[in-house]
Amino acid sequence: MNQSPSIGERDLRSALLRGLRGECPACGGARLFGRFLKPVSHCPACGQDWTLHSADDMPAYLVVLILGHVLVPILVAVNMRYDLPMWLDMSLWPGLALIMALAMIQPVKGAVIGFQWAKRMHGFAGGR
Repeated sequence: MNQSPSIGERDLRSALLRGLRGECPACGGARLFGRFLKPVSHCPACGQDWTLHSADDMPAYLVVLILGHVLVPILVAVNMRYDLPMWLDMSLWPGLALIMALAMIQPVKGAVIGFQWAKRMHGFAGGR
């Protein structure tokens, strides 16, 4: 079956933004996640099957990569400017990293799922 390029194209930017917001990357009309990191099985608005995604460890990898690039320069700058006690360093930075990671993991996973859907990866090759 030969489709024209315009039929069935999926907009990567809107899929990523919808996924970041926790919305269905296909339509934006419903929530993507039923629980913290568990996507709904099907979108109630458009019927897209989300059991096909294969985000695996990519969201966690991206969160660690982003956190490292954000927190390490701040940590170094703060420690060069201020002489923080060791107990404060040992509780402040891991605590901040944990809070930021928990805040970032769901939006990043939504964006990864949106990317997979927009690029027709894994089981998302068919459909609308």
